Amino acid sequence: MRTIKTSVLVVGAGPAGLTASALLARDGIDTITVTKYQGTANSPRAHITNQRSVEVFRDLGIEDRVRALATPHHLMGNNVWATSFAGQEFARLMTWGTGISRKADYEAASPCEMCNAPQHILEPVILEAAQEAGADIRFSTELVEISQDEEGVLATVRERTTRAEYAIRAQYVIGADGGRSTVAWQLGFTFDGEAGLGAAVNVWLEADLTKYTAHRPGALYWMCQPGNDYWVGSGTFICVKPWTEWVMLFMYDPADGDPDLSEEALLARAHTTIGDPDVDVKIKAVSRWEINHIVAEEYRKGRAFLVGDAAHRHPPANGLGSNTSVQDSYNLAWKLSAVVRGQAGPELLDSYHQERQPVGRQVVDRALKSVQDMLPISQALGFRPGQSAEEGWAGLEELLSDSDAGQKRRRELREAVELQNYQFNCHGVELGQRYTSGAVIDDGTPYPPFERDPGLYYHPTTHPGASLPHAWLQHGTERVSTLDLAGGGKFSLLTGIGGEPWLEAAKKVAEDLGIDLEAHGIGQRCTYEDALGDWARVREIADRGCLLVRPDRHIAWRSHDLPADPEHELRRALEVILARG
Repeated sequence: MRTIKTSVLVVGAGPAGLTASALLARDGIDTITVTKYQGTANSPRAHITNQRSVEVFRDLGIEDRVRALATPHHLMGNNVWATSFAGQEFARLMTWGTGISRKADYEAASPCEMCNAPQHILEPVILEAAQEAGADIRFSTELVEISQDEEGVLATVRERTTRAEYAIRAQYVIGADGGRSTVAWQLGFTFDGEAGLGAAVNVWLEADLTKYTAHRPGALYWMCQPGNDYWVGSGTFICVKPWTEWVMLFMYDPADGDPDLSEEALLARAHTTIGDPDVDVKIKAVSRWEINHIVAEEYRKGRAFLVGDAAHRHPPANGLGSNTSVQDSYNLAWKLSAVVRGQAGPELLDSYHQERQPVGRQVVDRALKSVQDMLPISQALGFRPGQSAEEGWAGLEELLSDSDAGQKRRRELREAVELQNYQFNCHGVELGQRYTSGAVIDDGTPYPPFERDPGLYYHPTTHPGASLPHAWLQHGTERVSTLDLAGGGKFSLLTGIGGEPWLEAAKKVAEDLGIDLEAHGIGQRCTYEDALGDWARVREIADRGCLLVRPDRHIAWRSHDLPADPEHELRRALEVILARG
C-alpha cells in the first residue's frame, strides 16, 4: 500500500474542517483533508452565523463573499409565535441584536454583522478560500483506520469511487468528522453527557411566504397549534432564502413511533403550519436528527485533536453549533502552524484543550437550557400533554380574553418570551470566551467586574485571555478596526503614544525568535489615530503600555506601562506563550 506523507491530516470537511484547512493552507502548512462525502453540505443544516465567526471569515478575506450570499442581519430580527403564518400571532421578540434595546451592543462589539448563512451556502465559500490558498481537499475519500505513536499518526483511507486504499502518514490529525467521529472512536477519546434526549425532523422546502413574512422579517417562525403533535405545534420554520425557501422543523416523541414522512403527510403538515392551502409547496429533502448533550472530556490525545461536532454535540438552540466549530479551528490552527514550523514547542498544543473544552461544555449546557426554557411558552399558551385540539383552542381563546385569567396568562407569556433573550440575544455567550492556559500570561489583576448579565451582554476587556476589543480607528482616509491590526496568522503588538520602544523591541524579538510579529502604534500622530477615543476607553493600559495579541485575536500578555527593558519583557512573554523554555 502506498503511503503519502503530510504535516497535518484533517478528517472531515464541514465548517470546522474547511476552516482548519483554509487557515493551515494560508500559513503554508502541508495539509491533506479527506471527507467521505462527494462535496460540501447538500442541505441547509446550521444557519445562524454570529459575529465572532464572521470575524474569522474577515481574517480569511471572505467576509464579503459570505455576506453576499447570506440573509443580512437586518432581515433576521423577528421571532414570531403564532398559530400559523396566516393565523393569529401571539408574541414577537426582536432577536440577534436587531431590537432597539440591543442594537448598539452588537454594533459596538464588532466590525462584523452576524448573518443567516445556511450551511450548504457557507461551506462552498470556505472551500473556495481553502483551495485558493492551495489546500489539498479530497472528497469521496473515507477514513478506514487510524492509529498514532510518538512520532505521528497513520491513517488508511479509501477512495469511495474506485475502492482503492492508501495510507497517509502525518505529524498531527484533526478530527472534524462530526458526531459519529471515526477519529474520536478509534483513538479512544472519551465523552461526558447523554445522547438521544429528543428527536426531530427537518423538511427543506420551497414556499413563497412573502405576504406573511416581508412585513415581519426574521430567521425563525414558531407555529403553535393546539392538539397538533409533540412539543408546541406543527413546526418551526427556519428561513433559508427570504422568503421562498425554508426548513420546517418539528419534534416528535420516539415512544409514539416514527412520524409519517410521506410526501402527502409532510405537505399536509406544511399547509397546516402555513395556514394557507393555496400556497404552492415543494419538498426538497427530509432528514432526521436527535438532541444530544455531549462534550469530549479531552480535546487532545497525543497528536490527535477534535474540533466541531466531533467534540461537542448539542441542540441548535442559540445558534452555537457551526459557530463554535469554526472558532475551535481558529484556536487550533495557528498553534499547529507554529509547532510544525518550529516556532513553538509542542507543549503549546496543550492549550487547545485547556481553552476550548470549557467553551464546549458551556455551549452544550447553554443550548440544552435554552431548549428547556421553551417550555414556559407552551405552558403560557395553555398547551399540555394529552390535550385535545378543542381544549387547546379554548385555552388560546382564554389567553386573548378580557378576563383576569387572560390578563394573568398574557403576563406569563410576556415573561416566557422575555426569557428567550437567553437564546436569541445571548451576546455574552456568543462573544465572551475568556481563556486560561499556558498560552496566556495572567498579569495578576482581576477581570473587571461584570456590570450587566454576562450571558446576555458582552463585556470587552484587554485582560489576558480575553478577545481583543473592537474600536474604530482612522488610518489616513480609511476607517480600520483594531481587529484588523491582528490575525492573519501573525502575532500583533499594540501600543500608543510614547510606546515607540515597544515597536523597536517587536522587530528585534521577532527576528531573533523567527516569528511573524507586527507592531502598531495607536493614538494622535501614530500610524492609527484613535479619533473617537473609543480605544482609549477600552484598552485598560497606559499610552506607553502594550498588548500582545495572538493570531486568533486573543490577548496573550499585556504590560500596563513601559518597563525599563521592553525587549527583555516581550521576549520573555513570547518564549513562555510559545513554550520555548
